[in-house]
Amino acid sequence: MTKQVFNSQNISNLMLLGFLLLGFIVAPLLLAQQRGRQSSDPEKEVAVEKKSETAKDKKLETANFGAGCFWCVEAVFQQLKGVESVESGYMGGSVVNPSYEAVCTGTTGHAEICQIKYDSNVISFPELLEVFWKTHDPTTLNRQGNDRGTQYRSAIFYTTEEQKKQAEDIKKRLNESGAFNNPIVTEVTKASEFYGAGNYHADYFRRNPNAGYCQFVIVPKVEKFKKVFADKLKETAKK
Repeated sequence: MTKQVFNSQNISNLMLLGFLLLGFIVAPLLLAQQRGRQSSDPEKEVAVEKKSETAKDKKLETANFGAGCFWCVEAVFQQLKGVESVESGYMGGSVVNPSYEAVCTGTTGHAEICQIKYDSNVISFPELLEVFWKTHDPTTLNRQGNDRGTQYRSAIFYTTEEQKKQAEDIKKRLNESGAFNNPIVTEVTKASEFYGAGNYHADYFRRNPNAGYCQFVIVPKVEKFKKVFADKLKETAKK
């Protein structure tokens, strides 16, 4: 009997010691976790939530425009509210992964274009078309100013049937209204494989504002564009 009582007491003591040790280990961990929660920045959490909501609200679509030298087209469309990105490249030809030099020969069938990613909740395709037709001459076949060749043709490469309809309807109305002295020759074609022109041509105007072509061709075009479309400019573009 004495032995059984002694063993029971030992077991009780061991259990009590175990609970005490567990308390020493778990309590600091719980305290550290609680401090971590208290130290989080509520403002940052709200900012992250708002950023996520903003991203969800965006409806990104693609427009493909050829309007002469893609340096000029890029410089214009980069400044519009709702435009997320503009990439210079080539479309509409028969050669796979053409080089700039090959496209410049006019033998690949490609047009210099800009592929524009835009938020259609901010700016619509017809609004982009308005900028497109007002910032180049769509009545000159295979030419913009001194840039000549099929690679400089006026072109819209649509990605949806709705884009096709809108482009053709507006083109028809412009021709019928006599908005231009000569008929519009802009090509409206289904989008094909897009080939990026590479880093040298990316952000060309931003990186080379003092280059001769930029000063004599792009600067006057951009200044005119800003005056006509002042209400559609990003805040950074208004400076």
